[in-house]
Amino acid sequence: MTDRTYAIPRAASPEEVGVSSAAIAGFIRDCEENGIENHSFMVIRHGKVAYEAWRKPYSADIPHTMYSVSKSIIAIAAGFAVSEGLITTDTRLVDVFPEYRPEKPDEALEAITLHSLMTMTAGKNVSLLADKTSKHWVRDFVETKQSYFPGKSWSYISENTYCVAAMLSRLSGMTVTEYLKPRLYEPLGITSHQWERDTSGIEVGGWGLFLKTEDLAKIALCCLNGGKFNGKQIIPREWIALAASNHTEGIENSPEAGYGYFIWRCDCDESTYRFDGMFSQFAIMFEKYDAVVVMTDNEINEAKTLACFWQHFPEAFFDGEAPKAVDIPAFSVLDEVKLGTRQTDLEEHISQKTIKLSNNPIVSLSGYPLSVLTFPAVYMSADKAGPMDNIKLKFYEDECTMYWTEGDESNIIHIGLDGIPRKSRITLGKLKYTTSSTAAWLDKNVLEIRIRPLETVCQRVLRFTFKGNSVTLEPSSMPHLSYLSEELEPTVQNMMSGQAPHAMIRLVFLNAYKLLDAAHHGKLI
Repeated sequence: MTDRTYAIPRAASPEEVGVSSAAIAGFIRDCEENGIENHSFMVIRHGKVAYEAWRKPYSADIPHTMYSVSKSIIAIAAGFAVSEGLITTDTRLVDVFPEYRPEKPDEALEAITLHSLMTMTAGKNVSLLADKTSKHWVRDFVETKQSYFPGKSWSYISENTYCVAAMLSRLSGMTVTEYLKPRLYEPLGITSHQWERDTSGIEVGGWGLFLKTEDLAKIALCCLNGGKFNGKQIIPREWIALAASNHTEGIENSPEAGYGYFIWRCDCDESTYRFDGMFSQFAIMFEKYDAVVVMTDNEINEAKTLACFWQHFPEAFFDGEAPKAVDIPAFSVLDEVKLGTRQTDLEEHISQKTIKLSNNPIVSLSGYPLSVLTFPAVYMSADKAGPMDNIKLKFYEDECTMYWTEGDESNIIHIGLDGIPRKSRITLGKLKYTTSSTAAWLDKNVLEIRIRPLETVCQRVLRFTFKGNSVTLEPSSMPHLSYLSEELEPTVQNMMSGQAPHAMIRLVFLNAYKLLDAAHHGKLI
């Protein structure tokens, strides 16, 4: 749980600090009606939490994946480094990594600076298919074809952020996490902050950070207050002003409202900016209203989430006479299970054996082996976990356990057979997760297990069909990967323009889920 010494104070009601409970209720209803899966929601005004909620089984004590909100934290780390004289915004990438400077002078490469990396104007359009198992991400970035001269256009490339993380790591002589610990994490009382790393141990930068909702809120509140938290200067004030400013005005293809140092400007109000991550992870700072809103979600269509949000904010904030307070509805509960009839004889048979899966060579070649983690959790990971094998199920009165291996990692989880999720701790891809799991028999020989790693956004569904000692495992994800493919298709086509015919990209991408979630066959031994 959050250390209350560092906790943000709570208001007695939203109206106490000038937030309309009716507006909050309207936002939650709109999200429910539009199928937006909020995981957490926190509104802060005048330094106090006006409202907070988590959708079960998510909770305040469990960190959540931040996706590209991670970029904004890298920007804060850069701010500390600039203030301490380790680096300047004009520091060139190849000055920090001279081993990657080519023999033939490259004017565009020489022009890539900390500033152009953090404003997404470096001009290196790294492919979404770039090999994340590589040990040389900076070299791979440098050797990527230059799409335009730095500063002349804008393209959202996550590897820009990795390069900043790598620069900070080399110049400081420590990981970004080690560097941030005494400067940001400890002063804010943030103790949970695992960050995915590349194969050489450097934080991936542009994604991969896990934070609790209130911890993200503390960082956002610190930014809103000019770098101060509880009256103490934490982040350099001048850096916050610089990082949140629009650095892309007049630059081709840049966001209409503007972009700062890994920070998005908002077009609802000129004094509003946000940290923004895939699947609708947001920290929104309203300078004009002295307010912060933080949310973690599982909605790939960020435009839909923001459309719901802007219908109610910033109009939710008021000064003066309070509007009538209303009851705020709770989020609906996830993972409610329709129980099936227990198959006791089959359960006894299964409990004495191990499920050995045959290798699926096509899935193996994809680079995304079968795992309890879903594709959205590992698509940019250096360590993708998997392949899943050696599965052992044991059945008890109202639950079962599942043991399995993935590469050199093994885990065991408890699974509710009574409709009540069971929580367990696992390690996959060298990261720690909390699983919430249920199972039910769909018919006399089909068992469906649902596993939700709460630090991620999706749920893994494993459907086992038993026929004698033969087993078929059909994996899928919630939301289904076909939905993700449809939502991401325009972005992928744009980023891969020129690398292959668009029709081919569309065909491959829209059908990728058939490969990623292909059936696996095995035997009980």
